[in-house]
Amino acid sequence: MTHLRNVAGLTAIMLTVVTAAAACGGDGARSGDGTFVVGHAEPDHLVPGNTTSSYAFDVLSGLFENLVGLTKDGKTVNQAAASVTSTDQKVWTIKIRPGQRFHNGEPVTATSFVDAWNNAAYGPNAYEANDYFSHFLGYADLNPEDGKTKPKTDKLSGLQAVDESTLKVTLSAPFSQFPLLLTYPAFAPMPKAAFTDLKAYENHPIGNGPYQMSGDWQRNGAIKLVPFAGYTGTRKPRNKGVTWKSYSNADTTYTDLRAGRIDIMQTIPAAKVPEAKRILGDRFLTRQMGTTDYLGFPLFTGRFNSPDLRRAISMAIDRQGINKAVYNGDYIPADSLLPAVIPGHRPNACGEACTYDPAKAKQLFDKAGGFKGTLELYFSSAQPTYAQWMQIVANSLKQNLGITDIQFRQIPAADYFSTLSKKAEKGPYRQNWEADYPSAQNYLENMWGGAGNKMGWKSKEFDDLIAKGNQAGSEQEALRFYNQAEDVALREMPQIPLWTWAGQGGRSKRVDNVTITAYSNGLLAHEVTVK
Repeated sequence: MTHLRNVAGLTAIMLTVVTAAAACGGDGARSGDGTFVVGHAEPDHLVPGNTTSSYAFDVLSGLFENLVGLTKDGKTVNQAAASVTSTDQKVWTIKIRPGQRFHNGEPVTATSFVDAWNNAAYGPNAYEANDYFSHFLGYADLNPEDGKTKPKTDKLSGLQAVDESTLKVTLSAPFSQFPLLLTYPAFAPMPKAAFTDLKAYENHPIGNGPYQMSGDWQRNGAIKLVPFAGYTGTRKPRNKGVTWKSYSNADTTYTDLRAGRIDIMQTIPAAKVPEAKRILGDRFLTRQMGTTDYLGFPLFTGRFNSPDLRRAISMAIDRQGINKAVYNGDYIPADSLLPAVIPGHRPNACGEACTYDPAKAKQLFDKAGGFKGTLELYFSSAQPTYAQWMQIVANSLKQNLGITDIQFRQIPAADYFSTLSKKAEKGPYRQNWEADYPSAQNYLENMWGGAGNKMGWKSKEFDDLIAKGNQAGSEQEALRFYNQAEDVALREMPQIPLWTWAGQGGRSKRVDNVTITAYSNGLLAHEVTVK
């Protein structure tokens, strides 16, 4: 939420705010039309390479079809690609499945991917998912280290459209996780029409997926998606459309689910879960998740440079107590940087640093020289539970460490990711990661070394171990290096793991066959049936 992530998708239909209200009325207002409504937070962007938000992925995964997709259990499956092959894990040849078209009728070709990926990788565009292209040869030429020098080129040297149906990708080093990487929404293709006016395209994305836009994105309103008649892939919708309705508050979303004004809610507020279990019965949806919450430190401020200070804050937080008080004991307190659903998770890898120990925490705090001035805590408004557990954290830091001046900075969900990306936060902030794809590399490299690193933390030791894992010849060997890198991050604690979410959603009586995965494809909207 990954990360958040870290994530499912779809497309839209013309909708004014007034129309949205009518369309999202009671069950009777929508009965018989074959469409359904999902409540979620407002996306930040809808250009595929310019978001890492799961709320945007909700929409994008239906609008677009990547070369490779994920099954319900996290296995790779070719989608827009006919084949993805390599003999050395460095040079990859991708054959495009023939007969595919964008929603405007334009053919999907190798150039459709080349143009989209170059656009996302070009540093001056400042796209949120830019770093996901860092494995490509030539990435550094598009992204000067100082962030100010004009790039030498706007095209990745490791990216070539050999012909209309063949894509050749050369990476800077062997990367065994590359097919998994291709499942990430940033690697979707874009039509030539997109580049005539990218701002207009953001409001009306033209994709190649099972759903298409009909009308523009109505900000803070709704995005309604309808099936694309020209879709030739395997995710053909079993329904006549889906509306993603934006909410600024999850409690309101849940109220509308109860009232039948929406049909699916992917994450019910923890305070409402006991009631939801009782009222919804078999319509209460549980699932395993990889979404993990963290408390990150803005090291670039210079106020959190001591690892002892960061470990002290970690050990002053009662994860199990918060789990019981806020999440009904359903969440899983973190014992590792990786959730249990991800290969490479080691029980109790975090050890003492993730164990509630006020006395030891105070010793480390004093050793670090304490903390002077105001401590600001940053979180978004997407879920009411964020404010609840931040309040408990604040109380713990006051009681256990003696930090008395603590202030909250609650930011609208649609603005939160950009706040972190701009490094505008001045104190510890809530960060989470939802599995983009089932790999330890996805969490570690992205959260501590790449796009999700909002901390400003750098470690050559960590980066070198990740690189060795990426180039390993087997999954077992790769995990050995990834776990060693995890140990480095745990030792320095630039970001504290807190807990892994429990998947707790709900559906109305109007819909069935609702599957929400633990990965960036999230809700499999095309499978939903409407009664």
